Amino acid sequence: MIISKQLRISLTSLGREFTQGRSWRRSYRSYLFSDDNQQYQIMLFKKFASPSLFGGFPLNRAFSTAANNRYAALLNELTETVKFDSQNRIANIPESSFNLDPSFDHAPKRTHTLTSEQVDLAIKNHLKYFSKDLHPKLEKIFRDELNQYGHIYMFNYCPRVNPEALPIDMIPGKTIEARAMIHMILNNLDPRVAQFPQELITYGSNGAVFSNWAQFHITLRFLQQMSDKQCLHMYSGHPHGLFPKLHDKAPSAVISNGQIIPYFQDTDTFNNLHALGVTMYGQMTAGSWMYIGPQGIIHGTAITVAQAAKIQDPHNPTLRGKLFVTSGLGGMSGAQAKATTIGGGICLVAEINEKALNKRHSQGYLDEKYTDLDKLIKRVKEAKEKKEAVSIGYNGNVIDLWEKLAKQDDLIVEIGSDQSSLHNPYFGGYYPADLSLEDSNRLMVENPALFKHHVDTSLKRHIAAINRVAERSSMFFFDYGNAFLFEAQKAGADVLDPKSGHPRYRSYIESILGPEYFDYGFGPYRWVCTSADPNELQITDNIARDVLEKQMKQAPSDIQQQIQNNIVWIKDAMKNKMAVGSQARILYSDTEGRIECAVQMNKAIRDGRIRQPIVLGRDHHDVSGTDAPLRETSNIYDGSALTADMAVQNCIGDAMRGATWVSLHNGGGTGWGKAINGGFGMVLDGSDGAEERARDMLFWDVTNGLTRRARAGNVNAIKTITRLQSKYRINETEGYFPFIPSI
Repeated sequence: MIISKQLRISLTSLGREFTQGRSWRRSYRSYLFSDDNQQYQIMLFKKFASPSLFGGFPLNRAFSTAANNRYAALLNELTETVKFDSQNRIANIPESSFNLDPSFDHAPKRTHTLTSEQVDLAIKNHLKYFSKDLHPKLEKIFRDELNQYGHIYMFNYCPRVNPEALPIDMIPGKTIEARAMIHMILNNLDPRVAQFPQELITYGSNGAVFSNWAQFHITLRFLQQMSDKQCLHMYSGHPHGLFPKLHDKAPSAVISNGQIIPYFQDTDTFNNLHALGVTMYGQMTAGSWMYIGPQGIIHGTAITVAQAAKIQDPHNPTLRGKLFVTSGLGGMSGAQAKATTIGGGICLVAEINEKALNKRHSQGYLDEKYTDLDKLIKRVKEAKEKKEAVSIGYNGNVIDLWEKLAKQDDLIVEIGSDQSSLHNPYFGGYYPADLSLEDSNRLMVENPALFKHHVDTSLKRHIAAINRVAERSSMFFFDYGNAFLFEAQKAGADVLDPKSGHPRYRSYIESILGPEYFDYGFGPYRWVCTSADPNELQITDNIARDVLEKQMKQAPSDIQQQIQNNIVWIKDAMKNKMAVGSQARILYSDTEGRIECAVQMNKAIRDGRIRQPIVLGRDHHDVSGTDAPLRETSNIYDGSALTADMAVQNCIGDAMRGATWVSLHNGGGTGWGKAINGGFGMVLDGSDGAEERARDMLFWDVTNGLTRRARAGNVNAIKTITRLQSKYRINETEGYFPFIPSI
């Protein structure tokens, strides 16, 4: 068989013996290598191949035929479909026509109040991504999109092959860091992961990765071209360009999303700026390229629901036989069902969107589903009687569910909450009673004022039903940080206790995560195996378990329970089958645990137990990452909960201490203008430099928030930073010297 010249040249780096006695076949731009019991794949790219092939990492990863075909097709789509001119502007219109996939969920029409002159400006803004000769044809296409969808998504450029987290050794690029970022971006847009994948929305009804598909393609283009002496800057989805960076510790990408001058920070302004294409709502991990599917919140949800069971009945502190009622099976809320069953409880969750419900059911996050309320209630009573660990979904409106439960005198609800996307109540985040999903999506565009009236009326009914259930039982209801109580109170719902004048219910941060986890430095640490190999994920789980078991032997008594819970969590992680999309893991670890996990995983790459880089990150919903008085900083009582210095300082501090990329966002789970939050990504490649950066950056990333919480007078935070100061003080001029308040 004839082997191409390009293939011969590239194979030279693998050794002559590698080509002897084997057969090859061409598939797209990849080559499959067959050798007795295994298949290996080598990806070659005319523009990006180098003597070391791909950064020196071995390519002996075995793929199934089905996976290979998907990967090869996606790579061909990403590298061949869109052409660029010399200035990295898009220079072609794909030949094949494009239709939205009816099997996917799709975003409701976006609202704006642009004048005719502003519509022209929106078209002009979006045409800037393209060579001038394409403008006449694209102008009509974009104008039609803006009219039909309320936003210019550039659907013509949506990939015809579904994005997914490609193994890093197959991704073209000059640096490991850039290829790792591409891996993460593709995962955020995987239809198995993303809420509205073709509208580039990952979760939360409006949490976007990019504002349009041109930004996606140009960003990937920049990342493929980027050298280790450059940094990519991102402005609300817009690839601002590659700029020189000074040293290895400097980030390879800096991302900002939704940063608006505070005076102009209202929803109508955002909607218009979004339609113009000049800002974007990145939620938390959507626009920062760090989303890992519903698993990303599942550990925190499991902790929250388990702690809620203890608060609800201290004499019977387990979840076994207890009913948790809530709503939402989306990107974040979808974790509730599985988290409850992991703890041994019963989760009853309402979801009006049938496609969202079916997605979680097919992924194993939801056990059963019903549309008939009478049959549903009968099944729930049976599950309580048998004390099953089961998740049951209701495909319908959550208000109908709560009102039905309020009439069931013989059915006790122990725990209640809500995870509707109420940070976005009037534009698809909350669906009122008495309107179908389709009618709601139409009405919010055709008559926003009437739709708002329906939402406000429904919020009143929603709270009234919850209050009735709570009054007849010992239900512990908590706000899940989605602005539920905030928006309900604005709508005039009966949220306040008539005796005290305070809210009837508290935030889960105030009651659970703040004092018991954040104040000790525990938060949603995560890592992603860029090999896309579940075997490597298992190795990292084992490493984390070993770290936790050693930590347990030296831990002070007040955090031993948290560490023991983590040990149980990580031991059962693979069995619970939580990975959707990338091979990732979530672990609520503290300062020492995060650092030591990073160090040991980096060593595993160095000694060959793990073959490909690991990306470290976290949810922005963490000890230091977010200033949000309705959620993350709701247990800050010194008056500083409305300030955002912590989140801003955290982003800057991570960047100067070695993060691979950093991000700073406006918004997040509580809504536009109600939070400032940031995150990071850090690539471990087995080098000494990666270990040094991980130690420095992860320490700051947690202790920044701990020190702020201590200043506020949080006793557990003061104890924690005092202990860490003793451990991490090097000498009189080096180490950790926090301000410790006098209280």
